[in-house]
Amino acid sequence: MKRKNNNTKYINFRKEYDFFEYQSYEINVEDRKLNIKYNFNLSNKHDFNPRISFVIPDSFDISEIYKGKLNNLVFNIGMIELISYWKAACPKRIIIRPHKLNLDQVNWWKNLYFNGLGEFFYLNSIIVNQDDFVDIESFGSSTECDNFNLDFKKVIVPVGGGKDSIVSLEVLKNAGVDVYPMMLNPNPARIRTINNADLKVDNNFVVNRRIDKQLLVLNDKGFLNGHTPFSALLGFTNVLLACLNGVGNIALSNENSANESTVPGTNINHQYSKSFEFENNFNYYIVKYINNKLKYFSFLRLLNEIQIAYLFSKFPWHFESFRSCNVGSKEDKWCGSCPKCLFTYLILSPFLDKKTLIKIFDKELLSDNDLIKTLHELSGVSEIKPFECVGTITEVRASIKNLLLHTEFKTENNILTSVKGLIGDNEISINELVAAFNDKHNVPERFLQILKNAIYD
Repeated sequence: MKRKNNNTKYINFRKEYDFFEYQSYEINVEDRKLNIKYNFNLSNKHDFNPRISFVIPDSFDISEIYKGKLNNLVFNIGMIELISYWKAACPKRIIIRPHKLNLDQVNWWKNLYFNGLGEFFYLNSIIVNQDDFVDIESFGSSTECDNFNLDFKKVIVPVGGGKDSIVSLEVLKNAGVDVYPMMLNPNPARIRTINNADLKVDNNFVVNRRIDKQLLVLNDKGFLNGHTPFSALLGFTNVLLACLNGVGNIALSNENSANESTVPGTNINHQYSKSFEFENNFNYYIVKYINNKLKYFSFLRLLNEIQIAYLFSKFPWHFESFRSCNVGSKEDKWCGSCPKCLFTYLILSPFLDKKTLIKIFDKELLSDNDLIKTLHELSGVSEIKPFECVGTITEVRASIKNLLLHTEFKTENNILTSVKGLIGDNEISINELVAAFNDKHNVPERFLQILKNAIYD
Protein backbone atom coordinates (compact mmCIF):
# COMPACT_ATOMS: atom_id res chain seq x y z
CA MET A 1 0.00 0.00 0.00
CA LYS A 2 1.21 3.49 -0.82
CA ARG A 3 1.58 6.05 1.93
CA LYS A 4 -0.46 9.24 1.71
CA ASN A 5 0.62 12.58 3.13
CA ASN A 6 -2.47 13.25 5.24
CA ASN A 7 -0.83 14.84 8.28
CA THR A 8 -2.07 18.33 7.36
CA LYS A 9 -5.57 16.94 6.82
CA TYR A 10 -5.29 15.25 10.24
CA ILE A 11 -4.36 18.54 11.91
CA ASN A 12 -7.17 20.43 10.18
CA PHE A 13 -9.76 17.78 11.04
CA ARG A 14 -8.75 17.95 14.71
CA LYS A 15 -9.37 21.70 14.64
CA GLU A 16 -12.77 21.34 12.97
CA TYR A 17 -13.92 18.32 15.00
CA ASP A 18 -12.81 18.75 18.58
CA PHE A 19 -14.56 15.78 20.24
CA PHE A 20 -15.98 12.32 19.67
CA GLU A 21 -18.71 11.17 22.05
CA TYR A 22 -19.74 7.66 23.03
CA GLN A 23 -23.21 8.73 24.11
CA SER A 24 -24.94 5.49 25.04
CA TYR A 25 -25.74 1.91 24.20
CA GLU A 26 -29.24 0.49 23.84
CA ILE A 27 -30.14 -3.13 24.61
CA ASN A 28 -33.25 -4.69 23.14
CA VAL A 29 -34.42 -8.31 23.46
CA GLU A 30 -36.70 -9.70 20.77
CA ASP A 31 -37.41 -13.36 19.92
CA ARG A 32 -34.49 -14.43 22.11
CA LYS A 33 -32.14 -12.14 20.25
CA LEU A 34 -29.95 -9.64 22.03
CA ASN A 35 -29.90 -6.55 19.81
CA ILE A 36 -27.46 -3.79 20.70
CA LYS A 37 -27.27 -0.30 19.21
CA TYR A 38 -24.46 2.14 19.94
CA ASN A 39 -24.91 5.90 19.77
CA PHE A 40 -21.79 7.82 18.76
CA ASN A 41 -21.45 11.48 17.81
CA LEU A 42 -18.69 13.38 16.03
CA SER A 43 -18.56 16.94 17.35
CA ASN A 44 -22.35 17.45 17.04
CA LYS A 45 -22.03 17.16 13.24
CA HIS A 46 -22.33 13.45 12.49
CA ASP A 47 -24.16 10.65 14.29
CA PHE A 48 -23.28 6.96 14.02
CA ASN A 49 -25.38 4.00 15.16
CA PRO A 50 -23.60 0.69 14.58
CA ARG A 51 -25.42 -2.46 15.68
CA ILE A 52 -24.57 -5.97 16.79
CA SER A 53 -26.84 -8.90 17.67
CA PHE A 54 -26.48 -12.22 19.49
CA VAL A 55 -28.77 -15.23 19.88
CA ILE A 56 -29.74 -15.75 23.54
CA PRO A 57 -29.56 -19.43 24.54
CA ASP A 58 -32.51 -21.04 26.33
CA SER A 59 -30.30 -21.58 29.37
CA PHE A 60 -29.85 -17.84 29.95
CA ASP A 61 -32.45 -16.04 32.07
CA ILE A 62 -33.54 -13.02 30.04
CA SER A 63 -34.58 -11.19 33.20
CA GLU A 64 -30.87 -10.95 34.07
CA ILE A 65 -30.36 -8.74 31.01
CA TYR A 66 -32.92 -6.25 32.29
CA LYS A 67 -31.12 -6.24 35.64
CA GLY A 68 -27.94 -5.08 33.89
CA LYS A 69 -26.11 -8.42 33.91
CA LEU A 70 -24.61 -7.80 30.46
CA ASN A 71 -24.09 -4.03 30.68
CA ASN A 72 -20.35 -4.18 31.31
CA LEU A 73 -19.83 -6.59 28.40
CA VAL A 74 -21.95 -4.50 26.04
CA PHE A 75 -20.23 -1.29 27.10
CA ASN A 76 -16.76 -2.62 26.37
CA ILE A 77 -17.70 -3.76 22.87
CA GLY A 78 -18.70 -0.15 22.29
CA MET A 79 -15.29 1.02 23.51
CA ILE A 80 -13.57 -0.87 20.70
CA GLU A 81 -16.33 -0.28 18.13
CA LEU A 82 -15.99 3.49 18.48
CA ILE A 83 -12.45 3.59 17.07
CA SER A 84 -13.71 2.87 13.54
CA TYR A 85 -15.71 6.09 13.67
CA TRP A 86 -13.26 8.21 15.68
CA LYS A 87 -10.55 7.70 13.05
CA ALA A 88 -12.60 9.58 10.42
CA ALA A 89 -11.48 12.89 11.97
CA CYS A 90 -9.32 11.85 14.96
CA PRO A 91 -10.62 14.42 17.49
CA LYS A 92 -8.38 15.19 20.45
CA ARG A 93 -11.15 14.47 22.98
CA ILE A 94 -13.05 11.21 23.38
CA ILE A 95 -16.00 11.58 25.76
CA ILE A 96 -17.40 8.40 27.31
CA ARG A 97 -20.91 8.89 28.74
CA PRO A 98 -22.24 5.41 29.68
CA HIS A 99 -19.73 4.48 32.39
CA LYS A 100 -16.78 5.84 34.33
CA LEU A 101 -13.29 4.54 33.54
CA ASN A 102 -10.48 4.66 36.08
CA LEU A 103 -6.98 5.84 35.13
CA ASP A 104 -5.75 2.30 34.55
CA GLN A 105 -8.59 1.65 32.09
CA VAL A 106 -8.04 4.96 30.31
CA ASN A 107 -4.37 4.14 29.80
CA TRP A 108 -5.24 0.62 28.66
CA TRP A 109 -7.61 1.92 25.99
CA LYS A 110 -5.18 4.60 24.85
CA ASN A 111 -2.52 1.93 24.42
CA LEU A 112 -4.86 -0.24 22.34
CA TYR A 113 -6.04 2.65 20.19
CA PHE A 114 -2.49 3.86 19.55
CA ASN A 115 -0.93 0.50 18.72
CA GLY A 116 -4.00 -0.86 16.97
CA LEU A 117 -4.01 2.19 14.70
CA GLY A 118 -0.27 2.01 14.00
CA GLU A 119 -0.79 1.07 10.36
CA PHE A 120 -3.47 3.77 9.97
CA PHE A 121 -1.12 6.47 11.29
CA TYR A 122 1.81 5.19 9.20
CA LEU A 123 0.00 4.92 5.85
CA ASN A 124 -1.57 8.36 6.36
CA SER A 125 1.84 9.81 7.40
CA ILE A 126 0.27 11.12 10.60
CA ILE A 127 2.79 12.33 13.15
CA VAL A 128 1.51 11.31 16.58
CA ASN A 129 2.64 9.99 19.95
CA GLN A 130 0.82 7.89 22.52
CA ASP A 131 0.86 10.46 25.31
CA ASP A 132 -1.13 13.21 23.65
CA PHE A 133 -2.88 11.87 20.54
CA VAL A 134 -6.12 11.63 22.51
CA ASP A 135 -7.65 12.56 25.87
CA ILE A 136 -10.34 10.26 27.24
CA GLU A 137 -12.96 11.74 29.57
CA SER A 138 -15.55 9.46 31.17
CA PHE A 139 -18.72 9.88 33.20
CA GLY A 140 -21.49 7.77 34.72
CA SER A 141 -21.26 4.82 37.09
CA SER A 142 -18.27 2.49 37.20
CA THR A 143 -18.61 -1.05 35.90
CA GLU A 144 -17.85 -4.16 37.92
CA CYS A 145 -16.81 -7.75 37.22
CA ASP A 146 -19.77 -10.12 37.19
CA ASN A 147 -20.04 -13.83 37.83
CA PHE A 148 -21.19 -16.17 35.09
CA ASN A 149 -21.46 -19.95 35.24
CA LEU A 150 -18.77 -21.13 32.83
CA ASP A 151 -18.13 -24.68 31.62
CA PHE A 152 -14.40 -25.13 31.04
CA LYS A 153 -14.91 -28.28 29.00
CA LYS A 154 -16.36 -26.08 26.25
CA VAL A 155 -14.35 -23.99 23.77
CA ILE A 156 -15.38 -21.18 21.43
CA VAL A 157 -13.34 -21.11 18.20
CA PRO A 158 -13.89 -18.04 15.98
CA VAL A 159 -14.05 -19.11 12.33
CA GLY A 160 -12.77 -16.84 9.56
CA GLY A 161 -12.87 -19.31 6.68
CA GLY A 162 -9.08 -19.63 6.37
CA LYS A 163 -6.62 -22.42 7.13
CA ASP A 164 -5.80 -21.31 10.70
CA SER A 165 -9.28 -21.66 12.17
CA ILE A 166 -9.73 -24.88 10.18
CA VAL A 167 -6.67 -26.35 11.90
CA SER A 168 -7.98 -25.30 15.32
CA LEU A 169 -11.42 -26.78 14.68
CA GLU A 170 -10.18 -30.08 13.28
CA VAL A 171 -7.44 -30.66 15.86
CA LEU A 172 -9.72 -29.87 18.81
CA LYS A 173 -12.63 -31.88 17.37
CA ASN A 174 -10.40 -34.91 16.75
CA ALA A 175 -9.26 -34.73 20.38
CA GLY A 176 -12.87 -34.96 21.58
CA VAL A 177 -13.14 -31.35 22.76
CA ASP A 178 -16.62 -29.80 22.91
CA VAL A 179 -16.09 -27.15 20.22
CA TYR A 180 -18.40 -24.19 19.55
CA PRO A 181 -17.57 -22.48 16.22
CA MET A 182 -18.28 -18.76 16.16
CA MET A 183 -19.01 -16.75 13.01
CA LEU A 184 -19.16 -12.97 12.88
CA ASN A 185 -21.23 -12.04 9.81
CA PRO A 186 -21.25 -15.51 8.20
CA ASN A 187 -20.04 -15.80 4.62
CA PRO A 188 -19.89 -18.87 2.34
CA ALA A 189 -16.30 -19.78 3.28
CA ARG A 190 -17.06 -19.69 7.01
CA ILE A 191 -20.21 -21.75 6.60
CA ARG A 192 -18.36 -24.31 4.45
CA THR A 193 -15.61 -24.57 7.06
CA ILE A 194 -18.06 -25.59 9.76
CA ASN A 195 -19.99 -27.93 7.48
CA ASN A 196 -16.82 -29.63 6.23
CA ALA A 197 -15.58 -30.05 9.79
CA ASP A 198 -18.80 -31.99 10.47
CA LEU A 199 -19.57 -30.15 13.69
CA LYS A 200 -22.93 -30.08 15.46
CA VAL A 201 -25.24 -27.45 14.03
CA ASP A 202 -26.60 -26.70 17.51
CA ASN A 203 -23.10 -25.71 18.64
CA ASN A 204 -22.72 -22.92 16.09
CA PHE A 205 -22.65 -19.34 17.40
CA VAL A 206 -23.60 -16.59 14.97
CA VAL A 207 -23.10 -12.88 15.64
CA ASN A 208 -24.24 -10.20 13.20
CA ARG A 209 -22.55 -6.81 13.14
CA ARG A 210 -23.62 -3.86 11.03
CA ILE A 211 -21.58 -0.70 10.57
CA ASP A 212 -23.28 2.65 10.13
CA LYS A 213 -23.24 3.53 6.42
CA GLN A 214 -22.68 7.17 7.32
CA LEU A 215 -19.04 6.19 7.88
CA LEU A 216 -18.78 5.05 4.25
CA VAL A 217 -20.28 8.37 3.14
CA LEU A 218 -17.58 10.24 5.07
CA ASN A 219 -14.90 7.99 3.56
CA ASP A 220 -16.13 8.93 0.08
CA LYS A 221 -15.96 12.61 1.05
CA GLY A 222 -12.27 12.36 1.90
CA PHE A 223 -12.33 11.84 5.64
CA LEU A 224 -9.49 9.77 7.09
CA ASN A 225 -9.66 6.02 6.60
CA GLY A 226 -7.55 2.95 7.27
CA HIS A 227 -6.98 -0.25 9.21
CA THR A 228 -8.39 -0.72 12.73
CA PRO A 229 -7.69 -3.49 15.30
CA PHE A 230 -10.49 -5.81 14.20
CA SER A 231 -9.28 -8.77 16.26
CA ALA A 232 -9.73 -6.69 19.41
CA LEU A 233 -13.38 -6.21 18.48
CA LEU A 234 -13.59 -9.94 17.85
CA GLY A 235 -12.09 -10.54 21.30
CA PHE A 236 -14.65 -8.46 23.20
CA THR A 237 -17.47 -9.91 21.10
CA ASN A 238 -16.42 -13.44 22.01
CA VAL A 239 -16.18 -12.55 25.69
CA LEU A 240 -19.84 -11.53 25.70
CA LEU A 241 -20.71 -14.65 23.72
CA ALA A 242 -18.83 -16.88 26.18
CA CYS A 243 -20.52 -15.35 29.22
CA LEU A 244 -23.94 -15.50 27.57
CA ASN A 245 -23.54 -19.19 26.70
CA GLY A 246 -21.53 -20.36 29.70
CA VAL A 247 -18.40 -21.32 27.74
CA GLY A 248 -15.16 -21.17 29.73
CA ASN A 249 -12.58 -21.04 26.92
CA ILE A 250 -12.06 -18.80 23.91
CA ALA A 251 -9.44 -20.30 21.59
CA LEU A 252 -8.19 -17.94 18.90
CA SER A 253 -6.14 -19.14 15.93
CA ASN A 254 -3.41 -16.48 15.98
CA GLU A 255 0.03 -17.88 15.31
CA ASN A 256 3.52 -16.95 16.41
CA SER A 257 4.11 -15.06 13.13
CA ALA A 258 1.59 -12.36 14.08
CA ASN A 259 4.21 -10.86 16.41
CA GLU A 260 6.51 -9.65 13.61
CA SER A 261 6.38 -5.92 12.79
CA THR A 262 5.19 -4.96 9.33
CA VAL A 263 7.64 -2.05 9.17
CA PRO A 264 11.10 -3.23 10.35
CA GLY A 265 12.55 -1.36 13.31
CA THR A 266 9.16 -0.07 14.46
CA ASN A 267 6.18 -1.30 16.47
CA ILE A 268 3.89 -0.88 13.46
CA ASN A 269 2.16 -4.23 13.04
CA HIS A 270 -0.80 -4.88 10.75
CA GLN A 271 -1.62 -7.79 13.05
CA TYR A 272 -1.20 -5.96 16.37
CA SER A 273 -4.48 -7.21 17.85
CA LYS A 274 -3.42 -10.76 16.91
CA SER A 275 -0.05 -10.40 18.64
CA PHE A 276 1.06 -12.01 21.89
CA GLU A 277 1.51 -8.54 23.38
CA PHE A 278 -2.14 -7.74 22.80
CA GLU A 279 -3.26 -11.18 23.99
CA ASN A 280 -1.52 -10.57 27.32
CA ASN A 281 -2.90 -7.04 27.62
CA PHE A 282 -6.38 -8.29 26.77
CA ASN A 283 -6.20 -10.99 29.43
CA TYR A 284 -5.11 -8.40 31.99
CA TYR A 285 -8.16 -6.28 31.20
CA ILE A 286 -10.61 -9.19 31.12
CA VAL A 287 -9.42 -10.60 34.45
CA LYS A 288 -9.43 -7.23 36.20
CA TYR A 289 -12.53 -5.61 34.76
CA ILE A 290 -14.85 -8.25 33.25
CA ASN A 291 -14.47 -11.86 34.41
CA ASN A 292 -11.52 -13.33 36.30
CA LYS A 293 -12.19 -16.96 35.35
CA LEU A 294 -12.65 -16.86 31.59
CA LYS A 295 -9.74 -18.32 29.58
CA TYR A 296 -8.75 -16.37 26.45
CA PHE A 297 -5.79 -17.69 24.46
CA SER A 298 -4.54 -18.39 20.98
CA PHE A 299 -4.51 -22.15 20.47
CA LEU A 300 -1.93 -21.84 17.66
CA ARG A 301 0.39 -19.33 19.34
CA LEU A 302 3.20 -21.85 19.84
CA LEU A 303 3.17 -22.68 16.12
CA ASN A 304 4.64 -20.93 13.10
CA GLU A 305 2.94 -20.70 9.71
CA ILE A 306 4.85 -23.69 8.34
CA GLN A 307 3.59 -25.92 11.15
CA ILE A 308 0.04 -24.70 10.57
CA ALA A 309 0.36 -25.41 6.84
CA TYR A 310 1.66 -28.89 7.68
CA LEU A 311 -1.37 -29.59 9.88
CA PHE A 312 -3.74 -28.10 7.31
CA SER A 313 -2.37 -30.48 4.67
CA LYS A 314 -3.88 -33.35 6.68
CA PHE A 315 -7.42 -32.08 6.01
CA PRO A 316 -7.87 -32.33 2.21
CA TRP A 317 -11.65 -31.97 2.45
CA HIS A 318 -11.05 -28.27 3.14
CA PHE A 319 -8.63 -27.61 0.24
CA GLU A 320 -11.14 -26.32 -2.30
CA SER A 321 -13.44 -24.55 0.14
CA PHE A 322 -11.17 -22.44 2.37
CA ARG A 323 -10.50 -18.76 1.64
CA SER A 324 -7.95 -16.32 3.06
CA CYS A 325 -7.94 -13.69 0.31
CA ASN A 326 -9.39 -10.33 1.36
CA VAL A 327 -9.48 -9.00 -2.21
CA GLY A 328 -11.61 -11.85 -3.51
CA SER A 329 -13.70 -12.41 -0.38
CA LYS A 330 -16.83 -10.66 -1.69
CA GLU A 331 -16.84 -12.99 -4.70
CA ASP A 332 -15.86 -16.02 -2.59
CA LYS A 333 -12.65 -16.67 -4.52
CA TRP A 334 -8.87 -16.34 -4.47
CA CYS A 335 -7.91 -13.27 -6.51
CA GLY A 336 -4.52 -14.82 -7.34
CA SER A 337 -2.84 -11.41 -7.38
CA CYS A 338 -2.42 -10.27 -3.77
CA PRO A 339 0.13 -10.87 -0.98
CA LYS A 340 -2.27 -13.15 0.91
CA CYS A 341 -2.70 -15.45 -2.10
CA LEU A 342 1.02 -15.68 -2.82
CA PHE A 343 1.94 -16.17 0.83
CA THR A 344 -0.61 -18.96 1.25
CA TYR A 345 0.68 -20.65 -1.92
CA LEU A 346 4.28 -20.48 -0.69
CA ILE A 347 3.73 -21.97 2.75
CA LEU A 348 1.49 -24.75 1.46
CA SER A 349 3.98 -25.69 -1.26
CA PRO A 350 6.18 -27.91 0.97
CA PHE A 351 3.18 -30.14 1.69
CA LEU A 352 0.93 -30.00 -1.41
CA ASP A 353 1.87 -30.84 -4.99
CA LYS A 354 1.75 -28.32 -7.81
CA LYS A 355 -1.43 -29.76 -9.31
CA THR A 356 -3.31 -29.36 -6.00
CA LEU A 357 -2.07 -25.79 -5.54
CA ILE A 358 -3.18 -24.79 -9.03
CA LYS A 359 -6.59 -26.31 -8.34
CA ILE A 360 -6.90 -24.28 -5.11
CA PHE A 361 -5.87 -20.93 -6.62
CA ASP A 362 -7.14 -21.56 -10.15
CA LYS A 363 -3.77 -20.47 -11.60
CA GLU A 364 -0.03 -21.04 -11.27
CA LEU A 365 1.00 -18.07 -9.15
CA LEU A 366 4.73 -18.62 -9.67
CA SER A 367 4.32 -17.87 -13.39
CA ASP A 368 2.74 -14.46 -12.79
CA ASN A 369 5.43 -11.77 -13.21
CA ASP A 370 3.08 -9.20 -11.70
CA LEU A 371 3.72 -10.91 -8.35
CA ILE A 372 7.50 -10.30 -8.36
CA LYS A 373 7.16 -7.09 -6.31
CA THR A 374 4.91 -8.91 -3.83
CA LEU A 375 7.41 -11.76 -3.58
CA HIS A 376 10.17 -9.27 -2.77
CA GLU A 377 8.05 -7.73 -0.03
CA LEU A 378 7.14 -11.09 1.51
CA SER A 379 10.72 -12.37 1.43
CA GLY A 380 12.33 -9.28 2.92
CA VAL A 381 14.11 -8.24 -0.28
CA SER A 382 12.03 -5.06 -0.12
CA GLU A 383 12.22 -3.01 3.06
CA ILE A 384 8.57 -3.23 4.12
CA LYS A 385 6.29 -6.27 4.32
CA PRO A 386 2.78 -6.14 2.84
CA PHE A 387 0.11 -4.73 5.15
CA GLU A 388 -1.68 -8.07 5.27
CA CYS A 389 -1.99 -10.97 7.72
CA VAL A 390 1.02 -12.85 6.40
CA GLY A 391 3.82 -14.78 8.07
CA THR A 392 7.44 -13.96 8.76
CA ILE A 393 10.24 -13.35 6.29
CA THR A 394 11.97 -16.45 7.68
CA GLU A 395 8.96 -18.64 6.85
CA VAL A 396 8.70 -17.24 3.33
CA ARG A 397 12.41 -17.71 2.66
CA ALA A 398 12.31 -21.29 3.90
CA SER A 399 9.42 -21.98 1.52
CA ILE A 400 11.26 -20.37 -1.40
CA LYS A 401 14.43 -22.34 -0.63
CA ASN A 402 12.39 -25.54 -0.57
CA LEU A 403 10.68 -24.72 -3.88
CA LEU A 404 13.99 -24.05 -5.61
CA LEU A 405 15.06 -27.60 -4.77
CA HIS A 406 12.06 -29.18 -6.51
CA THR A 407 12.02 -29.51 -10.29
CA GLU A 408 8.22 -29.75 -10.24
CA PHE A 409 7.98 -26.01 -9.58
CA LYS A 410 10.75 -24.88 -11.95
CA THR A 411 9.69 -23.10 -15.16
CA GLU A 412 11.40 -20.56 -17.38
CA ASN A 413 9.04 -17.83 -16.20
CA ASN A 414 9.18 -18.75 -12.52
CA ILE A 415 9.17 -15.59 -10.36
CA LEU A 416 11.38 -17.33 -7.79
CA THR A 417 14.38 -16.66 -10.05
CA SER A 418 14.05 -12.97 -9.13
CA VAL A 419 15.09 -13.71 -5.55
CA LYS A 420 17.34 -16.72 -6.09
CA GLY A 421 20.58 -14.77 -5.72
CA LEU A 422 19.21 -12.65 -2.88
CA ILE A 423 18.37 -15.48 -0.49
CA GLY A 424 21.30 -17.28 1.13
CA ASP A 425 21.89 -21.01 1.33
CA ASN A 426 21.93 -20.80 5.12
CA GLU A 427 18.18 -20.11 5.43
CA ILE A 428 16.38 -22.27 7.98
CA SER A 429 14.83 -25.41 6.49
CA ILE A 430 11.19 -26.50 6.39
CA ASN A 431 11.96 -29.49 8.62
CA GLU A 432 13.55 -27.22 11.22
CA LEU A 433 10.49 -24.97 11.25
CA VAL A 434 8.11 -27.92 11.57
CA ALA A 435 10.01 -28.97 14.70
CA ALA A 436 10.22 -25.46 16.21
CA PHE A 437 7.78 -24.49 18.98
CA ASN A 438 7.37 -21.01 20.43
CA ASP A 439 7.51 -21.04 24.23
CA LYS A 440 5.72 -17.68 24.63
CA HIS A 441 2.04 -18.55 24.75
CA ASN A 442 -0.95 -18.80 27.09
CA VAL A 443 -2.20 -22.21 25.97
CA PRO A 444 -3.45 -24.26 28.96
CA GLU A 445 -1.62 -27.55 29.46
CA ARG A 446 -4.58 -29.65 28.35
CA PHE A 447 -4.74 -27.93 24.96
CA LEU A 448 -0.97 -27.75 24.66
CA GLN A 449 -0.70 -31.53 24.64
CA ILE A 450 -3.50 -31.83 22.08
CA LEU A 451 -1.65 -29.53 19.68
CA LYS A 452 1.75 -31.16 20.13
CA ASN A 453 0.24 -34.60 19.62
CA ALA A 454 -1.25 -33.38 16.33
CA ILE A 455 2.17 -32.20 15.11
CA TYR A 456 3.93 -35.42 16.11
CA ASP A 457 1.18 -37.70 14.81
